[in-house]
Amino acid sequence: MKFRPSLVLALISLVLFSATSCTKKYTCHCDFKYTGAPGLPDSNAVEWEITDTKSKAETICKGESKTFDKNNIHTVETCYLY
Repeated sequence: MKFRPSLVLALISLVLFSATSCTKKYTCHCDFKYTGAPGLPDSNAVEWEITDTKSKAETICKGESKTFDKNNIHTVETCYLY
C-alpha cells in the first residue's frame, strides 16, 4: 500500500471542517444592572437561544453586551454564552 499525502490531507481537512461547522443550540444570558435613581430594580436578566457554531454564537451573544445612560439611569448589560 502506497502512502498518499494528498489523501491524508483531504481526510484531515474533512474532519476539521466537520468539527468546526456543527451548529447547535446555545443559550445567551444577559444580566442588566441599573443605577442612578431610587426605586430601580437591582438587576434583571433575559435569555434566548442562538443556533449557530459555538464561536459565532459566542460572538453574537457577547456583542449584545453594552453600557448606556438614559434619563440619568446608568445601565450595564453583560451577556455570556452557556
